[in-house]
Amino acid sequence: MRLSVLIKFLEEFAPPNYQEDYDNSGLLIGQPEQELVAALVALDCTEAIVDEAIENNCNLIITHHPIVFKGLKKITGKTYVERVVLKAIKNNIALYAIHTNLDHVKHGVNGVICERLGLANVKILSPKGGLLKKLVTFCPVDFAPRVREALFAAGAGNIGNYSDCSFSVDGAGTFKAGEDTDPFVGAQGVLHQEDEVRIEVVFLTQQQRKVILALLENHPYEEVAYDIYALENSLDNVGAGMVGWLEEGLDGLAFLNLVKDRMDAKVVRHTNLLPKKIKKVAVCGGSGSFLLQQAIASGADAFVTSDFKYHEFFDADNKLVIADIGHFETEQFTSNLLIDIIQEKFPNFAIRLTEHNTNPVNYLI
Repeated sequence: MRLSVLIKFLEEFAPPNYQEDYDNSGLLIGQPEQELVAALVALDCTEAIVDEAIENNCNLIITHHPIVFKGLKKITGKTYVERVVLKAIKNNIALYAIHTNLDHVKHGVNGVICERLGLANVKILSPKGGLLKKLVTFCPVDFAPRVREALFAAGAGNIGNYSDCSFSVDGAGTFKAGEDTDPFVGAQGVLHQEDEVRIEVVFLTQQQRKVILALLENHPYEEVAYDIYALENSLDNVGAGMVGWLEEGLDGLAFLNLVKDRMDAKVVRHTNLLPKKIKKVAVCGGSGSFLLQQAIASGADAFVTSDFKYHEFFDADNKLVIADIGHFETEQFTSNLLIDIIQEKFPNFAIRLTEHNTNPVNYLI
């Protein structure tokens, strides 16, 4: 299998444009057309991970965290990042990262946490905006059904759990065909008026090329008039963090023990326990302190995440319980998720989970 085939699948599962602006997900080292032998999956890419890939004849390493996060001005082997890059290139090993785009899909990193904690009726905590566009086009009345169907087939017209959504209004279009034209209706040099339908549909930004191609292939006019607008609307099923409900409310200590056990955490740093049952729970894999106010606004009784600083614990203000279990601990099951979805799609592809624990944080217990 070529690397490009696997990348296409992964980026349909977690589209690259869902990542944060500061992130660097995607193919970091390698060529899309290279043939894959086997893949190694890990949370982080370290020198030990590259050595493991070499030992097991894996020419692709898939990680959650990108080893190249900031720009590299020199690659001399002075830092661990440079050494990883050099060793991967020397051994013809491709590196691919799927980071905040995997955080932001409902079935990604946070979905795994919700599943392990037994949360139900889950939804995105902070929906992401800037991912939707609207297409407006105009076509002859008789061709409107055909154009709509083509746009729907290309992925446009989905709003929440509804599909084939559009808005239409009748009107009159005018045009005068110039020289070297072959007008579908009217004649060269003559002002023509045609009864037309204005069609509006929304679509995901990453679908734009496919949607426009469907429009051009199914519209009868030689020159197709259309407009594309960027929308500020948020996508309810894409964004940071998630929130859901426990089947039964738990007191604070019982909840923290549940989290520690289900998430295989060695330590739980937490705020004061509150005199109420914990029923509604917000989660965020990785560094989640930026979502504290959204977690409070959601009505969550607890927030499971990591990387809270000392003074940030005060910001809970006795409105919920913060449970900081560690960065690695919130994301450690991401590798299993990636292996599961890849094996389901490509059952004959050789893929293995790393034998190394890449957590840089150690605990003296």
